[in-house]
Amino acid sequence: MLNKAQVIGNLGADPKVNNGQTKVASFRVATTERGYTLQNGTQVPDRTEWHNVVCFGKMAEVVEKYLKKGAKVFIEGKMRTRQYDDKNGVSRSIMEIHAESMEMLDSKQQTAQQPQQAAPSATQYNSPGNDDKDDLPF
Repeated sequence: MLNKAQVIGNLGADPKVNNGQTKVASFRVATTERGYTLQNGTQVPDRTEWHNVVCFGKMAEVVEKYLKKGAKVFIEGKMRTRQYDDKNGVSRSIMEIHAESMEMLDSKQQTAQQPQQAAPSATQYNSPGNDDKDDLPF
């Protein structure tokens, strides 16, 4: 069985961070498939999908410190469905990517313009316990 999600996109808003026993950061990433024109002249518009992403622990700290609305990231993780009750008591479910690794893709210049300390570009952060995935024989 395989449960893996990979997305490259831009944050739609600043991350929300909860400081509990374990720090949790959540944010949405937009991915867009560019529109095109069919041979018969029909225009197919851009299509944007929104992905809910959740990060924990040290990765959540990095997200809180460096990621802002519009930041470009590569996220790799597992898909999870979470159940909750909305404000009217109606049961809802939401699909989330629980991030196992994250790579910030903005250039150093773009990152340096953010108000907090600049992060190096294309820096990768892995969740603890995922260091063994490089041991695959292929």
